[in-house]
Amino acid sequence: MKHLAIIVHGGQNNLSSIVGTHEIFTSANKYWKNTNGKELFKIQLVGISKKVAFEDGLFTVKIDANISNISKTNLIVIPSLNHNYKKAEKGNKLLVEWITEKYKEGAEIASICSGAFMLASSGLLDGKTCSTHWAHADAFRNQFPKVNLQTDKLITDENGIYTNGGAYSFLNLAIYLVEKYFDRKTAIYCSKIFQIEMDRNSQSAFAIFTGQKLHGDEMVIKAQAYIESKLDEKISVEDLSSKFAVGRRNFDRRFIKATGNTPLEYSQRVKIESAKKSFETSRKNINEVMYEVGYSDVKAFREVFRKITGMSPLEYRARYNKESAVQAW
Repeated sequence: MKHLAIIVHGGQNNLSSIVGTHEIFTSANKYWKNTNGKELFKIQLVGISKKVAFEDGLFTVKIDANISNISKTNLIVIPSLNHNYKKAEKGNKLLVEWITEKYKEGAEIASICSGAFMLASSGLLDGKTCSTHWAHADAFRNQFPKVNLQTDKLITDENGIYTNGGAYSFLNLAIYLVEKYFDRKTAIYCSKIFQIEMDRNSQSAFAIFTGQKLHGDEMVIKAQAYIESKLDEKISVEDLSSKFAVGRRNFDRRFIKATGNTPLEYSQRVKIESAKKSFETSRKNINEVMYEVGYSDVKAFREVFRKITGMSPLEYRARYNKESAVQAW
C-alpha cells in the first residue's frame, strides 16, 4: 500500500485544502477498493504536534502521525498557507527538512497555492517551474529568484514535484494526482462526485494583473507608469527607451529583470487587464473596447487576449458579464 502524507503545521495552513485533499483521496480509495478489492493509499495527516487549532480555535485538526514515526511515504501534500509566509517558513524548519529528506528518498511532493513558499524554502524548486496564487507572484519572485514562477499555469509537474495555482484550484490538482496514482477512470469518478472540472490547465482567466512594482528600479517604475497612462496608444519600445535616455538593449534587460516581462509583454498585459474590466462592467462591444486599449486590428486583439486569458473576448464577456453576453459585435 502507498502512503500519502498531508502536512499540517502550526495553524498556518488553510483548513479547506487539508480537508478537500483528504476527502478526494478517501473517495478515490473507496472507489479503487470496490473495483480492485483493496485501497491504494494509507492517508495520514502528519506534523510535529498532536493537535493543531485553526480559525482562533474554532476548529481543531488531530494529527494521525508525527513525522518522526514515518519511515517511508510516497506522496507529500503541502496545503496552502495563511499569508505570513516568512513566519510559516521559519516556524517549520523541521518539516521542511523532513520533506527534503523524503524527496531524496523517492517521495513525490505536491504544494497547494501558497504552500509553494514552504516548498521553495527547501531549495527543491530552484531551477524548476512552479505555480502559486497569482496574487502572491511578486512576493514569491522576490523571495525565491531561482525558481521559474509561471502563474499562468494551473498545475506544474516536474521531477516528482507538483505545484498548483490559487485557492480552490487545489481541487484540480487533487484530481490530477488521483489520475496519476490511480487511473483515469477513478479520476473521472471523483470529478463527478465532487463536481470538479477535469483537465483545467490555466488560471489565467482569474488573474488580475497589477504589475511587479517592488523591484526598486526607479527608471522601470517610471516606464511602467508611462505605459499604464497610455492605454489607448501603441507605444514603441525604441521611443520608450529613448524617453528615459537608456539604450534599447539595456532598457529591455532592466525591464525584464525588474518585472519578469518584456516591455511589449507588459504593455499587452496592462491593455488586456483594462479590456477585461470593460467587459466585466460595461455594455461596450468588442470593437469599442479594442479601440480603447490601443488595438485597431481585431485579429491581433483576439490573439493577444486569448494568449493572456486563455479565452476569446466573447467567451470572457459571456462568463463575467451576463447582461452583455447576448450582445452582438
